[in-house]
Amino acid sequence: MSKFHLKGFSVLITGASAGIGREFARQLAGRASSLILVARRRERLEELRDELTKGAPNLNVHVRVTDLSDYRAVMELCDWLEREKLSIDLLINNAGLGDVGPFATSELQRVKEMLAVNITALTLLTRWLLPGMIARRRGAILDVSSSAGFLPIAGFAVYAATKAYVTSFSEAIRAELRGTGVTVTSLCPGPVRTEFTEVAHRSAAAWEKWSPEFTHVSVEGVVRTALDGLTADRALVIPGFVMKLGMLLVRLTPMPLLRLASRFSM
Repeated sequence: MSKFHLKGFSVLITGASAGIGREFARQLAGRASSLILVARRRERLEELRDELTKGAPNLNVHVRVTDLSDYRAVMELCDWLEREKLSIDLLINNAGLGDVGPFATSELQRVKEMLAVNITALTLLTRWLLPGMIARRRGAILDVSSSAGFLPIAGFAVYAATKAYVTSFSEAIRAELRGTGVTVTSLCPGPVRTEFTEVAHRSAAAWEKWSPEFTHVSVEGVVRTALDGLTADRALVIPGFVMKLGMLLVRLTPMPLLRLASRFSM
C-alpha cells in the first residue's frame, strides 16, 4: 500500500457550499495550495472563501457558481478551468442529490436532477480532469458515494442506484489507473446530518425511520476518515464502526434474504 500526501495539492470540490463539501474545504485549507469551490450558492461560497483565507492567508481560493444538473454548466466549468490554466491534483466529487419515498410518486424533475448530478456531472468532470493527472503522474479522485449504494433500497430507488454506479465506477477506474500515479477512493458514509438530509426526504418520519441515531457519524468524522483513507490509498472508505460492520453483513447476505428484509421494512 503506497502512501499519498496532500500537501501543496490543487483541489476542486463540488457541492462545497455546505455539509461534507464545506468540511472538506475546511480540513484541506491547511494542506492544499489552492481550492476551487464549486456549488450553486454564490453567497455561501464567498463566505466560505473568506473564512478559509482568513485562517490560511497563503491559500488561493477560487469560487465557481455552477449548477451541476445542467450539462452546459458542467461544460462551462471545464472550459473555465482550461482557460484559467488551473491544473487539478485532487478532484472531490462530493455534490449529490437525494430523495426518499416511493418512486411512483417522485417528482420527475427531481429524478432528472439526481441522475444529472450524481452520475453525469461526476463522470464528465472525472473524464475531463483525469488525462492531466495521468500526464503529470500525480493526482487523486475522491468520489463521495453512499452506503446506500451497496444494495437496492425500497424508498431510495433512484438515489441508491446512482450511488451503486458511483462505487462501481470508482472501483473500475481505480483498476485502470494502477501504476499511473493517480489513485481513486470511494467514500461510502451512512447517515450524516447535513442540509442534504433536509431536502432529500419528503417527510421527517421517513428519514428518522431509515437513520437511527446510533448509525450517525459527524460531518467532521466523515471527512477526517475520508482523507485518512485517501492518503493511505484505500479503495473504499466507510466511516464509523457500526456502518462498517453493517455493510459487511449486507454484502455477505444472500439477495433473497435482503429482498425479504426490504419487504418487511416497507
